[in-house]
Amino acid sequence: MGRAVTAVAGAASAGGPWRRAGIAGAAIGVIAAGAAAGVAIERLTVGRGMRKRARLALDASGPYGALRGTPGRALADDGTELYYESDDVDPDAGGPRRRRLFGRKAPAPVTVIFSHGYCLNQDSWHFQRAALRGLVRTVHWDQRSHGRSARGASQSGPDRVPVSIDQLGRDLKAVIDAAAPEGPLVLVGHSMGGMTVMALAGQFPELVRDRVAGVAFIGTSSGRLGEVSYGLPAAGVNAVRRVLPGVLRALGSQAELVERGRRATADLFAGMIKRYSFSSRDVDPAVTRFAERMIESTPIDVVAEFYPAFDEHDKADALPVFRDVPVLVLAGDRDLVTPSGHSEVIADLLPESELVIVPDAGHLVMLEHPEAVTDRLADLLVRAGAVSAAANVGPYGSTAQPGG
Repeated sequence: MGRAVTAVAGAASAGGPWRRAGIAGAAIGVIAAGAAAGVAIERLTVGRGMRKRARLALDASGPYGALRGTPGRALADDGTELYYESDDVDPDAGGPRRRRLFGRKAPAPVTVIFSHGYCLNQDSWHFQRAALRGLVRTVHWDQRSHGRSARGASQSGPDRVPVSIDQLGRDLKAVIDAAAPEGPLVLVGHSMGGMTVMALAGQFPELVRDRVAGVAFIGTSSGRLGEVSYGLPAAGVNAVRRVLPGVLRALGSQAELVERGRRATADLFAGMIKRYSFSSRDVDPAVTRFAERMIESTPIDVVAEFYPAFDEHDKADALPVFRDVPVLVLAGDRDLVTPSGHSEVIADLLPESELVIVPDAGHLVMLEHPEAVTDRLADLLVRAGAVSAAANVGPYGSTAQPGG
């Protein structure tokens, strides 16, 4: 059978309208500080009252990103300590047959491993994690220098080396060895996390052939990221490409000063995150603030040291390793960071894959339209044998209180 192409209607969360205003002349330092969410020359301003309510609602109750699992640590090949959390299957969730298996030697369960994107952390999978909790074993990890993982050992000290996507693939292998040393795997990657999965396949194809039962590439790319325009006119994006690498290096060497600048321009930074993370006008303000907090927590020197790896990323040759397993390729139709055309390229290289383009969705599609993403992931897990078709997978998995 040929590839299934699916368009799904995204369900925007309730929230008031966002006000957009174009303000020219953004300083290049602020643009670089916003590189975690993309590159912009247009400023976006959010109504201060709405942002304040969103911040108070999230900071007071912490509904998003509050899910925690059993902690663990893996050691990368350069000595970097990688933090992960696992959520095990509830033995009562699978009915009498599953309960009989517990208490005796049972086959290792399917483990779903979630890899997050650039300048995010494992909490970016909040909705999907909540929806799948107790139904399938999951592992969520923080990429090196992100979240609770340690700063990359190879990127520290006088002999520092640049981060590479191949290094991230080896990091994922270390997490698999520590958190899921046996049993089938389903690999889910968003943006940089999807590139990490591709790098794993390129370096450890036998692992994929022997153990991977399914894979999901969400808002990611197999290469040619240097051609992305980020929604800018040609002249603007060409100018930014010429100066941005050098600017980022300079800013990374003045991290403390830049961090103070980011705090001083919080409203501008929030507007840039909104533009390059979401497309819907009515994204829940608490979700937007949640994304802000994740991206703001990434130090500018980490932003700088990871950025060059994306221009070098080219993993199209690794994708055929996944041809014999169920594959989901999903993207937002208005993603300015990894445009949906990049997902179409992945799907073309994997002709049996399911391609899903979510309308009115940006780069953080799993937060913006969680129901659409969780629904397609649940279907992939059924096809991969990770969950029963009768499993009750909640569509949102939100822990937010009504009205929050």
